[in-house]
Amino acid sequence: MTFIVIDGLDGSGKSTQAQLILKSLEKEGKTVRLRNHPENDNFFGVKAGQFLLASGRSAQFAAALFYILDVIRSILLYSWRGVDYIIFVRYLMGAAYLPAPLHKIAYHFFAFVLPRPRAMIFLDVSPKAALSRIESSRGEREMFEDLDSLRKVRAKALSLAQSGRWIIVNSNKPTMEVATAIKKIVDRQCDASMLMQ
Repeated sequence: MTFIVIDGLDGSGKSTQAQLILKSLEKEGKTVRLRNHPENDNFFGVKAGQFLLASGRSAQFAAALFYILDVIRSILLYSWRGVDYIIFVRYLMGAAYLPAPLHKIAYHFFAFVLPRPRAMIFLDVSPKAALSRIESSRGEREMFEDLDSLRKVRAKALSLAQSGRWIIVNSNKPTMEVATAIKKIVDRQCDASMLMQ
């Protein structure tokens, strides 16, 4: 099984790109499971979503806690299933939403204990473009979905991505151009995996 993560700011196009890669892989006859965190099919994901719509520091910590529990639940329930690919939308970069320097501690801890994906793709988008996408696609904004918060989270997330095994993709570009870049990354990682076997 090839484990792929697509992460990035809110409004970076993670869900759109995950759906495109899922369809592309299924066209090739591959079996794929997609998990988009926080999911609304379980208690932890629902609670994370509720706290993301609240405000204040306690809501911030509660959202982060329930988010990571939702991710862990997905790992335990779905990562061992017999599919060719599993795609997680949002994984380790949820740590970037925590205050500094806690975001680094949480990120490195979870990067150490959680399974390591074959492809770790970080969609980088300008905060202005992210906000514009959020405003045009949603009725209700989450606690981090304003320009100042998006700038701060992007700075933290980019520093984490640059220090790890992330492949950073510019998602300010047109959707299909980004999708082509991601498909090349996934194919390259899969080819490398086959050579190692």
